[in-house]
Amino acid sequence: MDYSIDGNDIILKQPDFDLDDTLDCGQAFRWEKIGEKSYKGAFLNKPLVISSEAEKGVFRLHDTTCEDMERVWADYFDLSTDYGELKRQFSEDETLAKACDYAGGIRILRQDKWEALSSFIISQNNNIPRIKGIIGRLCEHYKGYPAYSDMAEETAGSLGFLRAGFRAKYLVDAVSRISSGEIDLEAISGMDISDARKTLQTIKGVGPKVAECALLFGFYRLEAFPVDVWVKRVMANWYPNGLPKCTKGCEGVAQQYLFHYIRTSGIEI
Repeated sequence: MDYSIDGNDIILKQPDFDLDDTLDCGQAFRWEKIGEKSYKGAFLNKPLVISSEAEKGVFRLHDTTCEDMERVWADYFDLSTDYGELKRQFSEDETLAKACDYAGGIRILRQDKWEALSSFIISQNNNIPRIKGIIGRLCEHYKGYPAYSDMAEETAGSLGFLRAGFRAKYLVDAVSRISSGEIDLEAISGMDISDARKTLQTIKGVGPKVAECALLFGFYRLEAFPVDVWVKRVMANWYPNGLPKCTKGCEGVAQQYLFHYIRTSGIEI
């Protein structure tokens, strides 16, 4: 990690990182583009404005301390992972090589477990503007993203202010199961991936896709592989027999490159 101090800001030099690719690809819902090259958002209710500088691969983290850089943002933006090496590995496959070249600035955000799980519960059968609206109302009500313990007294009725529809009862069920100890979020991190999937899917409304998204983006289980309509097309057209061996153990990262490629490049399959 290469960074320097510029007044109250941190200047980060980081290859294989692009703000649009990473912050606007559907893996997190609290980032808002506020200019051509800037985003504002938060992690664990610590706010941040981050901008791309004129020089490629250089970023400005506004009003940030060295302590926050090293203890919060370096981990959140997964700066210790060599995505260049991952892309070289993936590029053994022709299609993945094209996807990596197209959106080579994607990184997996290492999000809070509860926030990722609850966000993807909210996301099901939903579009991104509406997801962001519901999460925005949740944060406004609680003056920040609530911990599951903050929501212990909520009911589907009391969450009416979210205008989340059927998803409210799923949030309540998740809070109940975690609060009671039936589900241990920390334990899921170390479970066999199949057991982790099964455990999350005991929550009402958490099916395979929500579980995979939560595991990938909240638990940093890089082998998790969310499948939606776009990824179904990818698999049917290019990988009917499964992903190539070069993705082993990092299937979720490969999924992000492929998902962004098919969804935004205009390629027809």
